[in-house]
Amino acid sequence: MNILLILAAVVVAVLLAVVIVKFVPLKLRWLVSVVLLAIAVFLVFKIYNGVMEPINFAKEKKVRYAKVIKNLKLIRDAEIKYSEAFGKYTNNKDTLINFIENGELVLTKTRNQPKTIDVGGGITKEISEKVIDTIGTEPVSKYFEGKDYKNMFKVPGTNAEFELATGTVEKVQGLNVPVFEAKASKEPILTGLSRSLIKQELEAVEADQIKGTHVSVGSLGEVTTGGNWPPYYDKADALAKKE
Repeated sequence: MNILLILAAVVVAVLLAVVIVKFVPLKLRWLVSVVLLAIAVFLVFKIYNGVMEPINFAKEKKVRYAKVIKNLKLIRDAEIKYSEAFGKYTNNKDTLINFIENGELVLTKTRNQPKTIDVGGGITKEISEKVIDTIGTEPVSKYFEGKDYKNMFKVPGTNAEFELATGTVEKVQGLNVPVFEAKASKEPILTGLSRSLIKQELEAVEADQIKGTHVSVGSLGEVTTGGNWPPYYDKADALAKKE
C-alpha cells in the first residue's frame, strides 16, 4: 500500500512539473512550488514510515513475546515439578497453582549395594545393585520464590489466558507417555500493530521466528517440554545460570 502511494505521488509530481513548464504563468509558479514541496515532504514521510514500520514491528513483537514466554516457562516448570510428584501433568490451572503453594517433592538418594547372586553350579557372583532411598521432602514453592506464578496463566498485555491441555503420546509401541501443551494466539498479543505485518507474522515459518499462529510450550503430538520460540529468547536464562 505504501509503495503504491509513493509511486502515485511520484507520477503526480512529474505531471505537475510538466504542467508548470508548459501551462503555468511565471507569477503562479511559486504556488505550484509550494504544492510540490508538500508532496516531497509527504513522500519522504511515507518512505521513512515504510522502511521503519517493519523494523519497529520486529522490535515491539520481541518485547511482547518475551513477556509471554516468561509466563510459559513458569507454566512449564510447574508442570515438570507436578510430573515429578505424580507421574503425569495436569490441565487444571488452580490445581497447578495450589501445587506450587502447598505441594512437596520427595527427595531420594541412589546408592550401590553389594549383592550375591547364584550363577549356577554352586557358583556365586558379587554384583553391585542400585538402591534408591527416600531421605526426605522439600516444598515445591522453593523453586518459585520471587516468581509471579499466581498470574502465570494470564497472557501479558491482553485479557486472555493461556490454553492448557494434557494428553498422552505413544512413544514406542505399548508405551504411552504423558504430555502437556500451553499456548496463546499471537493475534491478541500483537494488537495495535500493523494489520498486514500481523498477518505475515501468523504465517511465519522461518527458523529464527516463532512459527505458526500461537506461542506455545510443550506439545500434544510429541514428547517435549520445549517451546516453539527461537533460542535467543532463552539467552537471559542461560546467562543467569552461568552467574
